[in-house]
Amino acid sequence: MVETPVNGRIRQAFTVVNGGHDVGLTSAPPSNAGSDYGILEFTREDVEALLNEKAKRKERFNYKERCENMVDYIKRLKVCIRWFQDIEMSYSIEQEKLKNSLEMTQQKSIEIELLLKIKEEELNLIITEMRKNCTSLQEKLIKEEAEKSAAVESLVKEREARLDIERAHTTLSEDLGRTEREIESANQKISSLNEMYKRLQEYITSLQQYNGKLHTELSSVEDDLKRVEKEKTTAAENIAMLRGQLTLSISSQEEATKQKDDLASEVYSMRGELKQVRDDRDCQLSRAQTLNADLMKLKESRENSSIELDSLTLKANELEEKTSLKENQIKALQEKLAAAEKKLQVTDISVFETRTEFEGQKKFVDELQRRLEDTEFKLIEGERLRKKLHNTILELKGNIRVFCRVRPLLSDESRSTESKIFSYPTSMEASGRGIDLSQNGQKHSFTFDKVFIQDVSQEEIFVEVSQLVQSALDGYKVCIFAYGQTGSGKTYTMMGKPGHPDEKGLIPRSLEQIFQTRQSQQPQGWKYEMQVSMLEIYNETIRDLLSTNRSSHDATRLENGTPGKQYTIKHDANGNTHVSDLTVVDVHSAKEVAFLLNQAANSRSVGKTQMNEQSSRSHFVFTLRIYGVNESTDQQVQGVLNLIDLAGSERLSKSGSTGDRLKETQAINKSLSSLSDVIFALAKKEDHVPFRNSKLTYLLQPCLGGDSKTLMFVNISPDPSSVGESLCSLRFASRVNACEIGTPRRQTNGRATDSRLSYF
Repeated sequence: MVETPVNGRIRQAFTVVNGGHDVGLTSAPPSNAGSDYGILEFTREDVEALLNEKAKRKERFNYKERCENMVDYIKRLKVCIRWFQDIEMSYSIEQEKLKNSLEMTQQKSIEIELLLKIKEEELNLIITEMRKNCTSLQEKLIKEEAEKSAAVESLVKEREARLDIERAHTTLSEDLGRTEREIESANQKISSLNEMYKRLQEYITSLQQYNGKLHTELSSVEDDLKRVEKEKTTAAENIAMLRGQLTLSISSQEEATKQKDDLASEVYSMRGELKQVRDDRDCQLSRAQTLNADLMKLKESRENSSIELDSLTLKANELEEKTSLKENQIKALQEKLAAAEKKLQVTDISVFETRTEFEGQKKFVDELQRRLEDTEFKLIEGERLRKKLHNTILELKGNIRVFCRVRPLLSDESRSTESKIFSYPTSMEASGRGIDLSQNGQKHSFTFDKVFIQDVSQEEIFVEVSQLVQSALDGYKVCIFAYGQTGSGKTYTMMGKPGHPDEKGLIPRSLEQIFQTRQSQQPQGWKYEMQVSMLEIYNETIRDLLSTNRSSHDATRLENGTPGKQYTIKHDANGNTHVSDLTVVDVHSAKEVAFLLNQAANSRSVGKTQMNEQSSRSHFVFTLRIYGVNESTDQQVQGVLNLIDLAGSERLSKSGSTGDRLKETQAINKSLSSLSDVIFALAKKEDHVPFRNSKLTYLLQPCLGGDSKTLMFVNISPDPSSVGESLCSLRFASRVNACEIGTPRRQTNGRATDSRLSYF
């Protein structure tokens, strides 16, 4: 089994270490550690094979051969140990290099952030200027468009007015031609009437001459006078008709000529009649008078028509002047319109140039934003790498991880900005990990593995611990416990809010993840068995929360003074902790565990104090034991998940506890004080650690001083009245974070003899 070069070093076959003859002992160059076998590398299987190697016993009492085998085995162990030392040295060197590279990247990221801020400010200024220019150009464009629309509207109106004027001019010219024709016809009528008047005058003179002759014949024709008078009336009617015809002759020449012919014929007929009748003279005289009156009227109408003609000519001249003025105005408006169109073209060109420039600036801004996003992505990746390296360093050191969570303010607590006692640094090193507490004007700074602010959800918190929960399925011991004063949100963090699925705590979410992972690993050949136990430590007494006859045992304990079951804590040689007589339940789904959790919550000791309506009066310990087997590889893992909700520390002056509450408070504070003593001893690396001072610390001994992956949630209240207790909790959490408890070890051994025992 020969492996390829790793990091520039050639790994020899492991048979050399195991005493084989594949490669000579002197064929490889000597290592820096003084190994006789050269520079070697080991896999996990090689180390396990070396540790599990059994001595070949051909002859039982051949001590010389056994000593030689033992010496050879010791040499190979030394080679392995030296190889581990070399690996440790290389890891330390790589760790220093990573630290240096991390510092360099942090410095570069700070410089990049400064440059990005400067560029961002410059871009913001450019963008604001561009926006101002764009708005001004848009306003100008809007104004010019409004002017253009107004000019277009005025031009349209002028065109319409011009068309109206042209129509009016044509109508007036037509009216003028019509009136001229009417005037000509009227003049013709007047000339014909003048001729008729002359003829009538001649006829009157002839009648006067004839009148003298008729005077002699007057007496003879008196009888005929009545008849003539009747004819006179008929002639008067005819004259009236002639008057109507004369009025109509003004509008039509043909009608006038017809009337003239009729009158002439009538005159001729009257002449014949007058010749026959004397009295016809008077009738003709009256008829001549009426004709004179009609002639005067015709003259007056002619004068009126000439006056109207003069007024129409004046109106026509005025209209021509107006049309010329309108044409001049239209020409001026057309010139203005052409100038406005030229301005609009210039504005369009400037707007196009501005748009192209704006698009270029926008592309530049997008490029800068893309660079900024890339830089932020690199920073996030660097932060992830830093977290990963930090977790690796913590695992190598064996430190207890500490997460800090600040609960939100309650409805009855002060929400003023002046009463805020917590602040969170935004620097690269302390972002998401630092918290500052202000007390009496003094600032106290703390740094943990993670700090959760008030508005962080339960799901976001579980994302940070999900990988730690996954370690339990991988065969590690995992312990997560919540610490803090009463009312700081420990039970909410661990259990959540009943009846609200979005606010489930760490315990139900951890169980859901474990059972989902169990389901997903079945195709890979993994089968898991899981067992659950739940207990509480109440007044330094262990109580089984899953016991079916707990009430009878409690009654027996109260009546007889002796417990029905002895729950004894024992530690074995493998670092496991057993609690005797504790109920252990096999579980197959998250619903079964949820039912058991509900049962345990109903059985847990709670009470009302002045600081909390539902105060936990005991330490709650949830244990999930996991035993897994891979049928295809025969690999076995054995992990334990311990989730602990500690009772809250409280001051008697604030809680106002009396009677049973007072005893509970004293027991809680005593156990937490013992936990503080253990942490102090671990931080100082003292030889003696007082785990046995309380049931709590003795139960937590594997988590605090063994090979477990341990995480502590320190819960603090933002209420200004609790600033003293919050400061004490943060100081205690800082000491816990500095404790080194040893490197976690994966358990791959088989199932324990008694599978019904709950252990840590």
